[in-house]
Amino acid sequence: MTEQGQGSAADHVTVVVADDHPMWRDAVARDLADAGFEVVATADDGRAAVARTRALVPDVLVLDLNLPGLDGPEVCAALSAARVPTRILILSASGDHKDVLDAVKAGALGYLVKSAGREEFLAAVRATAAGDPVFTPGLAGLVLGEFRRARTAGPDQGGREIPELTERETEILRYVATGMGYKEIAATLFLSHRTVQNHVQNIFGKLQMHNRVELARFAMERGLDLGDPAT
Repeated sequence: MTEQGQGSAADHVTVVVADDHPMWRDAVARDLADAGFEVVATADDGRAAVARTRALVPDVLVLDLNLPGLDGPEVCAALSAARVPTRILILSASGDHKDVLDAVKAGALGYLVKSAGREEFLAAVRATAAGDPVFTPGLAGLVLGEFRRARTAGPDQGGREIPELTERETEILRYVATGMGYKEIAATLFLSHRTVQNHVQNIFGKLQMHNRVELARFAMERGLDLGDPAT
């Protein structure tokens, strides 16, 4: 996870917190507010999480996995279907691999277990707001491995060209899909951070996608080699 300053990165980040445990929900919201994030709403069940996120369109939804009404993956799927651009960070007590994969496949950008420390959590929200996937150590490899298995088991899509994208956008897609941050990509390709961000926004627009998980799945289906972006 990339280190970022606590003040400026949080100043203009809006967050909705959804958790059915009042004390935990209030503590998370308080930590975010103390760190400079703007908590625009909280929710205690899945339907309220969807309604408030759709109405307010925050930068980040911090979402518990096991909510009444709609669970975490169902909330992710509902927001994805409604094309809400809010990025979703799951904050759950469960580190079960199936729970992680279900949430990510439904549209969550990252997954953090509740045993994470305060600073780790705040850094994860900052990274999520910037579009960088964040996972509790060990889970990122699980997610990428699942996409690789799906690619191996799935039908051969043939070819590596992506007509919708320019050559540079295809190159950046490959890096993004492996989980590299914008700053890392910029340094590798000798581009500015802003240029990389602009390319990624163009990719999202052209492919009608909203998060890196969708991009990783798309890249795998198109046969892009995500084994080692440095090669």
